[in-house]
Amino acid sequence: AILIAAGGYQLTSWKSRCLTHCRSPLGFLMTNWRDGKLGAFQMGLRHGAFCLACCWALMCVLFVVGVMNLVWVAALTVFVLLEKIGPHGAIVSRVAGAAMIVLGIVTIA
Repeated sequence: AILIAAGGYQLTSWKSRCLTHCRSPLGFLMTNWRDGKLGAFQMGLRHGAFCLACCWALMCVLFVVGVMNLVWVAALTVFVLLEKIGPHGAIVSRVAGAAMIVLGIVTIA
């Protein structure tokens, strides 16, 4: 069920918007700059919220497949890397979402 939910989230526009913000930290800094310590804290909270919203479903999948399983940790790390800095990150995200839904359905069946 978690695979299906995470796969569904990968296909949402919310995920795409968060991924756009998370893929370009420099762009985020240039458009959301705030002076001082409080400003830096606010920027950090806002950018962290985008990154959390981008990856929370994948972290749920990580807990399901086993946090201590280094193969799954490495596989999800490579996926997040391709998703965030790869030239086709949005496509990778959508294909992986569809794959997670199919894998979840196969696992349940």
